[in-house]
Formats: sequence, C-alpha cells, structure tokens
Amino acid sequence: MEAWRGLCVAMVVMMVIGGGEGQLAENFYSSRCPNVESIVNQAVSKKFNQTFVTIPATLRLFFHDCMVEGCDASIMIASPNGDAEKDAPDNLSLAGDGFDTVIKAKAAVEAECPGVVSCADILAIAARDVVVLAGGPSFDVELGRRDGLISEASRVAGNLPEPSFNLNQLDAIFAKNNLTQDDMITLSGAHTVGFCHCSRFANRIYNFSSTSKVDPSLNSTYAQQLIQACPQNVDPRIAVVLDPVTPQTFDNVYYKNLVVGEGLLTSDEVLFTNSASQRTVENFANHQNHFFNAFGTAMRKLGRAGVKTGSQGQIRKDCTAFNS
Repeated sequence: MEAWRGLCVAMVVMMVIGGGEGQLAENFYSSRCPNVESIVNQAVSKKFNQTFVTIPATLRLFFHDCMVEGCDASIMIASPNGDAEKDAPDNLSLAGDGFDTVIKAKAAVEAECPGVVSCADILAIAARDVVVLAGGPSFDVELGRRDGLISEASRVAGNLPEPSFNLNQLDAIFAKNNLTQDDMITLSGAHTVGFCHCSRFANRIYNFSSTSKVDPSLNSTYAQQLIQACPQNVDPRIAVVLDPVTPQTFDNVYYKNLVVGEGLLTSDEVLFTNSASQRTVENFANHQNHFFNAFGTAMRKLGRAGVKTGSQGQIRKDCTAFNS
C-alpha cells in the first residue's frame, strides 16, 4: 500500500470492470488533473507525520469500502440518522484518521482541480501511498472511479470477513469481488500494520472450548502476552498490535508470525494451519519480494471491485455527503 514518485505512465492500462463496460486507466487524469497523485501524496505524508495511525486506518478504510458497495467511497458518507455504511457495527471500529486523510487530500485536490477527481480515486491513491510510507511496495493505481450514490448500514452485513472465519468462509467472501484465495492471503498481509480490539480475539484466550481455555493454535508465550494485554473483563475497546514484532513496518513478518503461531485472529492463523493455504503463507514468510509483488497485484485487483465509471455515480464535492 508505495519510491513511486514517477507519475508518468508510459502505457494506459484499460480493462473491463465487472459486468459493465467501465474503464479504469493509470493516466485517467493526465489532462484534467495531471498532478493529482503528487497532491494526494503530499496530503497523506503530512497526515502521516502527525500520526502513524494514518497508515492502518487508511488501508483498512479502502478495504472496507471496496468489499461492500465496491470502491466508490460509500464508506465516507456521514448520516445524521446514523444509518450510513460507516455506521454499521462492522465499521464502527474504523479509525477517524483514515476518514480525515481522505477529506484533507480531497480538499487539496479540489483547490487545484475542482470537481474533477472522485473521492473513490483519492482513497485508492491514499491507500497505495500509506503502504509506501510504511516501507511497503509501490504499485501503479488505476483511476477513473466515480463516487457511489448508496451508503446504507443495512447493506454491510455479510460482506466483510469476521475474525472467527475459517478458510472456506474467507474464500467465499473474497470471491464475491472476484478475488481468489491467493488474493485473500495476500491482502491479509495488510495486518502487518495496525491494531485490533481485545473483543475481536478474546474467545481465543478465554474459554476457547470445554477442554481448553486457550486456542491451542496460539503460541503459548504469545497467548500469555495477550492475556496480560487484555485481561478478562477489560474495556473491549483496548487494542493490541496485529504484528507484535514490527508493528509499524509494512513487511512480511505477518506471515512469519503465522508460522510460529502468532496470528492474532482466528482468520489470520487459519491461513497457516489449513494445508490448502499453508504453502502460500510459507512462500511469503520466506520471500518478502514475492509478497510485495503479489500485494501490488492484489490491491489493483481489489480496486476494480464494483467500480462506477462513465456516467454512473457522481464526483462528490464533499466526500462525506452526496451532491445536492
């Protein structure tokens, strides 16, 4: 999620999205807002210098947006009635710094290219930029998305992976957006940065089963560290880092952690304990360059999910509200 500063793209990459005829192109704004990527990068970098949370918050925001209505910035809409997509239970833990990053980047873009660049594209660029800022891979972002016209909390359930999911459940939910098992394992590597609330994994360290208090797939030392960080009956909003080794660096240590039983969520550790996905985890754990190459490809693929292009949707003036 980016030494990418050369923004000139020699070849326009066009593709058919979903079942429609929507097209995305790496140089979509070359004539109308040629500096859009550098403008967004400056805004994202400024926000990052204020708080590291910018990185996991923005990355997670992009993922949650694309998995529900497609990559259309529907996650950004604010509702006075508390019934927009961002208000759904699965989205309440999204950090405000992700929203703020996009809002500030949009303001900077609007100052130079008013009414041209969608919030959806700004979020896609920002998601790439935070990966690079954390030491991760650079990749070209395809652009040309338009902002969606639907943002409803009721439409979120069943479209985002849960921390308790097994491999089949993970495969199925990613397949809804034309993402393969390898894509899912690759995108899960975003958990190399960020944090998770105690309530999301408490079942693994307290009363896991009738025969075991702690999930036996957890490394015993790591399990004790989690118990100390999240004692029983603690405020469920308390959070721990997803990668206990290099929590502020985008690298392949997430996969190394899985190999030694230090995946925080059930949906993390199952990627190693299930033989169907184990080989990919081991490959990424042993070869960071393989993970980095796959991550850029998977992010571009995720970025095509359910996009609105052409005359669909709109270019929002304010990312948090539909145009009046």
